[in-house]
Amino acid sequence: MPRTIWSGAISVNMPVPVNVQSATEDHSVHFHQYHLENMGRVRYRKVCDLEDREVDQSEIGKGYELTRDQVIPITDEDLSNLPLPTAKAIEIDAFVRLEDIDPIPMGAGYYLAAGGQVAAKPYKLLVEALRRSSRVAIAKYAWSGRERLGMLRVHGDALVLQELLWPDEIRDPTELLPSPAEVTEDEIEGALALMDTMTVDALEGEEFTDRYTEAIAQIIEAKREEKPLPEAPEPEQPAQVLDLMAALNESVQKAKASRTAGAGPAQVHELPKPKKKAAAKEQPAKKAAAKKTAAKKTMGRRPRSA
Repeated sequence: MPRTIWSGAISVNMPVPVNVQSATEDHSVHFHQYHLENMGRVRYRKVCDLEDREVDQSEIGKGYELTRDQVIPITDEDLSNLPLPTAKAIEIDAFVRLEDIDPIPMGAGYYLAAGGQVAAKPYKLLVEALRRSSRVAIAKYAWSGRERLGMLRVHGDALVLQELLWPDEIRDPTELLPSPAEVTEDEIEGALALMDTMTVDALEGEEFTDRYTEAIAQIIEAKREEKPLPEAPEPEQPAQVLDLMAALNESVQKAKASRTAGAGPAQVHELPKPKKKAAAKEQPAKKAAAKKTAAKKTMGRRPRSA
């Protein structure tokens, strides 16, 4: 069972005692640092600047550097008794529709477990109210030395606290936008056809496995058995897109082949055929080319005598 990270209450007229537990697991491969000469473990030691000696964790505390010569000690008890309503409670400030929240500010998610039998009924009440309203709750809470913004939502029958960034922590993307460009309706429909071909019902299957961790495991196993390391595949070089429709058509065919080879037959949406108006747009270009050819012939003729 996951360990409890924080205990407190959801404050929404009636307190709902909860225990916060991580909603995710880290399956990454972690490395230590070693001295290459003898493979001895390299460790970081905590040394006091004034006494020039290593100190034990029990001797270490927090402090705020007011000046170089004056440090204000801050204890865990000080932090647990902050003059802040959100220090011991998740304060709900508002309710909004989930689709009205942009995903950019969203961070890690945490499960909120009911804090004992007394919390079972108000916990269930909040779950059902959020579910039927199709809304999420926006709340504030204080963890790890700062007040944070979060979103309470329903996942199955459980409450999830999703971290949110404060609005002033989101950069304005205007400066990152490319120069203005025009796309045709055929190109948009082609992109939609590609999206339809690649649409799935759930994040399951070989496409959604951590290949990086698997590759690290292969290297470790090869080194352990003193076998040749697996060869890295040649990365595909991104080609310059000269014909957007041709590139979209190629992508649809690749997606079609991938779906057929993987999870069996899939619904494939072919790219739309160019509309007649697209051909009409070519007529002025042909006329212009014809005029240009005629002009060249005229320039090659001898001038008429007066």
